[in-house]
Amino acid sequence: MEIANLLAQVNGSTVLAVGLILGLGGAGTAIGFGLLGGKLLEGVARQPEMAGMLTGRMFLVAGLLDAVTFVGIGIGMYFTFANPFAAAVKAAAGG
Repeated sequence: MEIANLLAQVNGSTVLAVGLILGLGGAGTAIGFGLLGGKLLEGVARQPEMAGMLTGRMFLVAGLLDAVTFVGIGIGMYFTFANPFAAAVKAAAGG
């Protein structure tokens, strides 16, 4: 029965960790897009002739900004579906 309690605790902690990973990743991306869009508007307002180049660079940085969130989603899915911590508890229990 102690193994079941330990597994429940590991799974609960994993759910909290995944929630933090996804939540903070999403919040960071939202802040990044806000700053990116604001700086793009400032740059275009100062030099309208460079709008095309600035927009291209903005989309490049936006792709990199999204990549960070997708890595967090991948890590969260790994911890959710193939939890290495629960596997370690099961291996230590002999099952």
